[in-house]
Amino acid sequence: MRAPGEKARRKLTQSVQFKLALTFFALIAALLILLNTYPVMASRDIVFSEKESSLLEQAGVVSASLAGLDTLSGDGAAQVVELLGLTGFERIVVTDAAARVLYDTAVPGAEGRYALFAELLRALGGERVFSSSFSGGAFLSHAAIPIARSGVVVGAVYLCERDTEQADIILAFRDRLSTMSVIVFALACAVTYFFTRRFTRRITRLSEAVRTVREGDYAHRITPEGSDELTELSRDFNSMTETLQETEKQRRRFVSDASHELKTPLAAIRLLADSITETEDIDPATVREFVADISSEAERLQRTTDKLLNLSRRDDGARGEAEAVDVGEQVENTLRLLAPLAEKTGVTLRRDCGEGCVISAPADDVYQIVFNLAENAVKYNVPGGDVLVAVRREGGRVVLRVEDTGIGIPEKDLPNIFSRFYRVDKARSRERGGSGLGLSIVHDAVAALGGSIEVSAREDGGTRFTVAFPAREGDEA
Repeated sequence: MRAPGEKARRKLTQSVQFKLALTFFALIAALLILLNTYPVMASRDIVFSEKESSLLEQAGVVSASLAGLDTLSGDGAAQVVELLGLTGFERIVVTDAAARVLYDTAVPGAEGRYALFAELLRALGGERVFSSSFSGGAFLSHAAIPIARSGVVVGAVYLCERDTEQADIILAFRDRLSTMSVIVFALACAVTYFFTRRFTRRITRLSEAVRTVREGDYAHRITPEGSDELTELSRDFNSMTETLQETEKQRRRFVSDASHELKTPLAAIRLLADSITETEDIDPATVREFVADISSEAERLQRTTDKLLNLSRRDDGARGEAEAVDVGEQVENTLRLLAPLAEKTGVTLRRDCGEGCVISAPADDVYQIVFNLAENAVKYNVPGGDVLVAVRREGGRVVLRVEDTGIGIPEKDLPNIFSRFYRVDKARSRERGGSGLGLSIVHDAVAALGGSIEVSAREDGGTRFTVAFPAREGDEA
């Protein structure tokens, strides 16, 4: 059992709310990170692609123009650049085949020096080279193309561009995404907190309700909210507590009724015994009469105890070994045993047993079913009445019917007759030796065999019990 202060001592990181919130926060953070990186990266890659196409194209125009000159020189390169109107470049360099600078817009006096850029060296090897990077708030792009005349490389052109305008656009786009992300994250945190708080509050209510019921308050109920799985769980919880409450009522009633049933014969036995021991000069005939009454009450006590033990074993799931039982034979044996009682009360016993009425069941269970139903039909009959016990094979079922012409059962009592210790007429039941347990035993035994039992009033008076058993597999109808 949970200690009283355990809930208060529970760490924040161990709560369901924290775990749910952390999961949502992690998911939201991952989505926002993706939102802030992928669009920026995709935009940057688009600019890279445009830069590559543009710079290589312009470098190609310069290379083709220089290749048409008779002599590759710095003055010629300057004229070509001026003629093409190449402006806005960070640097333009033209070299000869030996990588000596012929023209450089960024470094005055660089003519004659060697330009050992990686891009230029690769271009002099016959490659078209491009590279670009996005850093420091600008796109820095490099392009280099060889100058070829009659298939021979005579020099190379190198262009370097620093673009801040497109970089500013992407940076502004990134800043707006960041601002939106902060707002979205704040709203998501608020919604997540509200959702997890409400969700865990409902779970907490369920947990508290379980503890309340565990402490014995079976009348406790939860008011369902919403229409989700927790709502269904709340309804199931209420249904469970209703069942527990009803079971507890039945248990208390059972204990009370059992105590009363056992107390009555015990009180009679004690009274009779005290009368014998405390009465002086009691005559032998009276003693024999009292002893006979004590024996009768002890027999009644024994019957009640046996039935209680029978029900207890059934509640524990104890069952005998199943075997092939002919219900018709059980009916014949039972009616032979009840013949003296029927003759004493003036009741006529009749049977109608068909063939092939074999089921798979413990023989004692079948006997208990047939005997209890037939005995009740005799006990609660009228003088000169009839009892008919019939059994027939109907398809895949064996149907047992017990009909009497007795006092009958009021319709209002029919739903309760299988309850333990329930009696329609308590005074009359005790007078005839009834304990209110026989039909409970019948009901439990039939259910354990996978059968069904129904009770109804006969049109001509009396009662009809119909029991259907699954027929034994492999037996033909």
